[in-house]
Amino acid sequence: MIGTLPRKNTTKSKDQERFIYTVSELNQDVRTLLESGFPLLWLEGEISNLACPSSGHWYFTLKDSKAQVRSAMFKNKNQNTGFTPKQGDLVLVKARISLYEARGEYQLIIEEMEEAGYGALQRAFEVLKKKLEVEGLFNIAVKKTLPQYPKTIGVISSPTGAAIHDVLSVLQRRYPIANVLLYPVQVQGEGSVQQITDAIHQASQDGECDVILLCRGGGSLEDLWSFNDETVARTIFHCEVPIVSGVGHEIDFTIADFVADQRAPTPSAGAELVTPNKDDLIATLDATTKKLSKAIKEKLFRQSDSLKYFCKQLKHPSQQLIEFSQKVDECELRLHQAFKHNLQYKLLAFQQLQIRLNSENPQHLLENCTQRINFLHQTLLTRIQTVLHTKRNQLAMAGRTLHTVSPLATLSRGYAIVQQRNTNCIVRSYTEVKLEDELKVKLNDGQLICKVKKINPA
Repeated sequence: MIGTLPRKNTTKSKDQERFIYTVSELNQDVRTLLESGFPLLWLEGEISNLACPSSGHWYFTLKDSKAQVRSAMFKNKNQNTGFTPKQGDLVLVKARISLYEARGEYQLIIEEMEEAGYGALQRAFEVLKKKLEVEGLFNIAVKKTLPQYPKTIGVISSPTGAAIHDVLSVLQRRYPIANVLLYPVQVQGEGSVQQITDAIHQASQDGECDVILLCRGGGSLEDLWSFNDETVARTIFHCEVPIVSGVGHEIDFTIADFVADQRAPTPSAGAELVTPNKDDLIATLDATTKKLSKAIKEKLFRQSDSLKYFCKQLKHPSQQLIEFSQKVDECELRLHQAFKHNLQYKLLAFQQLQIRLNSENPQHLLENCTQRINFLHQTLLTRIQTVLHTKRNQLAMAGRTLHTVSPLATLSRGYAIVQQRNTNCIVRSYTEVKLEDELKVKLNDGQLICKVKKINPA
């Protein structure tokens, strides 16, 4: 925002304070305020008073019907413009506001310049193209395959333009057996976008078309702008029928070309793209017919040879009956021999089983078991006696050993065990008893209850 000018030289009078600037200082401050107070902005206007000195800079006036402003575009900026402006050109510029201090005139310093009209459309084209590309509308993976032999071809185009005549001529020449459904639309101007989207919807919903050709002749960017509309692009993307875009000439590209399942450089090329060539089909059909005829002849020849061979191999029924009778006799003989061998084998097996059965007689088994039980009983008695004798000896030895360390043995030699009567604690020292305490004295053959009358230390 434009602020208050800074304070400069001051002089004081009796009544007031005055702020005095030089002209240079004023212009310098105004230029600073203009450059800092306004951002870069876009302007559209007509070029007049264009001057291109040897320095390479451009000086001109940018005007409209009511006002004008001086402008300058320096060499380091204008060399990237891509075109040379002329007197009277309508341009779109990106500029910052400044002040030419020497003359005290405010001016525009041009950073970028585009041709108005075309440049705006081209910028809108690039913005929409980038947007749809990010959303995946140009993705090759989602594009539909064109039918190889379409029965019905839908054509969305102007019914009065040259493009429809070229398309119909190509379709008639290349693939006359296909049905052609024309969806007439306005291909430029007001209402054309709605007509094109409605035609695509109708062709998709009818279900009659195998492929759709969206086409128009060449023209300027403005003429082709209906095919750069976002609504048309999204309608093409969501159409269930494959769409071929043949808009303009080879150098013309529209958003519809990128979204369509395939792009043709011209309407005629689009007609060729959606149809096979009847001459190629006829040639292929002739070649296939010849191959099929040759294969049939070879097959018949091989079958004829096989038939002759089998006729030679075929025998008279009487001869076959004789051979079958011989085979039956052979089979009968082999059957008798096999039955005889099998009977002998079974008889031998029966005899072996009978021998095994006799050997497994329960009486024999019972006698064997009785003998084994007697043997085991005698063995068990012998082992029990041996174990008892051993254990008796071990018990007697353990008793003698225990007696040698037993307190009873000590008592039998005249010793006694003294205990507190109440607690049964063994008394080991005179300090553990008091006068009048009752004690139990255990002897070898009995027990005494005593009361302490006197304590004599050792």
